Amino acid sequence: MRFDIPEPDASARLAARQRLAGLVKPLGALGTLEELAEWLSAAHGSVPPRPLDDVRVVVFAGDHGVSASAEVSAYPRQITAAMVRVFLSGTSGVNVLAAQVGARVRVLDIAVDADLPDVPAQVRAFKVRRGSGSIDVADALAPGQAEQAFRAGMAVADEEVDAGADLLIPGDMGIGNTTVAAALVAATLGLPAAEVVGGGTGVDEEGRARKVAVVEAALTRATGRFTDPFDLLTALGSACAAATAGFLVQGAARGVPVLLDGVFSGAAALVARDIAPGAQRWWLAGHRSTEPSQHYALKALGLRPILDLGLRLGEGSGAVQAVPVLRSARAVLADMGLLADLA
Repeated sequence: MRFDIPEPDASARLAARQRLAGLVKPLGALGTLEELAEWLSAAHGSVPPRPLDDVRVVVFAGDHGVSASAEVSAYPRQITAAMVRVFLSGTSGVNVLAAQVGARVRVLDIAVDADLPDVPAQVRAFKVRRGSGSIDVADALAPGQAEQAFRAGMAVADEEVDAGADLLIPGDMGIGNTTVAAALVAATLGLPAAEVVGGGTGVDEEGRARKVAVVEAALTRATGRFTDPFDLLTALGSACAAATAGFLVQGAARGVPVLLDGVFSGAAALVARDIAPGAQRWWLAGHRSTEPSQHYALKALGLRPILDLGLRLGEGSGAVQAVPVLRSARAVLADMGLLADLA
């Protein structure tokens, strides 16, 4: 696959920097808000940037084989299917938090290990498979399914952008997500399992040791398959990770800012960058996860988290908390007075 990723507007970035220097404040006094204001100006090609009125969260839901074959989570895999219904009811964590900033939430069954006949057909429209293989002993996906899921994520991004999205946020739901994310980050960056595996949903040290063993076994089994992004997703990823990567790449290709959430979207972003170099110029990191693999992923992507609230829920919940910060950054450029106008 080849992608034509546009360059953010360097002239708009420079114009934003010049305007910030002339506002009624000391030079650089608004810190990160000024950096974000410049970034948004470059993304939108205008000073001030356009309002971020239409924010859209897409939660990619799916199960991972490691959650059935190994005790890597504090919760059973059946939670994934149950949570799809919670998202639809509007009472999940991300639903509640997104409502505070006026963001819309959409959930998609990409690979839930259940048929979910009771949920709307559009939720299942992009389903690739039921669950995934347990990456310590088998490939996560069958041949061709990584590309299928990636294209599904692209199509979803197109739908959201065509519907008016000003900002895209990838969310995730799937028991075993952090184990898969750790494997992808370790494989991509050449890191040992023990450095990237965290506590996930809250496992104890014995649980973390089991996760480390699973990731070590997965990395050993898939040795030699880390350079091709789609082969990597097939071996160690999941349909959800591939769909998230497609979502991130197509958001960039359409020139729409994307706000990454936690560890899972960070891992998918690493793979997405290798599929479409330059796409990372359109991404921001919403918050710092408690998972160590996210730290390594963001460092490799050159991204600094906007917030650090100790969150580890996933779902897109951390990224939506950063939306007011982005809106404030825009307001600085749009509404602050100029030193030149002082009497």
